[in-house]
Amino acid sequence: MYRQGDILIMPVSEEAVPQPVRDQRPAPRDGRGRMVLALGEATGHAHALSAPGSLLRSSDPLAPDHLHLPSGGRLVHEEHAAITLPRGWYRVIRQREYVPGTVRVVAD
Repeated sequence: MYRQGDILIMPVSEEAVPQPVRDQRPAPRDGRGRMVLALGEATGHAHALSAPGSLLRSSDPLAPDHLHLPSGGRLVHEEHAAITLPRGWYRVIRQREYVPGTVRVVAD
C-alpha cells in the first residue's frame, strides 16, 4: 500500500479488477504525456506518472480509479517524495472528507 498526500494506492491482483473496468478506455494524458491521478485545484500541482500504462477513471468521483503499470512507474508530486511503484494493477483512492450532509473528495 502506498500513500502520497491525499492519494492512496493499493496493489490489487488482475483478477480483482472487474472486467467492465478493464474494458474502459484509458483516461487521456495531460499535455506533458503524464497520467494525472489527482490535480491540485488550488496549486496546480499533480500526482502524476510518466510511465507506460493506463489510468481507468471511474465516472463517480467517490469511487476508486484503477491504474495498470505493465513496467512499473514513478509517482511524483511537487510537495511529496516520489514513490516507485512496481509493475501491476492498483486501486487509486482519493481521500474524502465529511461535510455535514455529504461526503466529498479532498481538494488541494
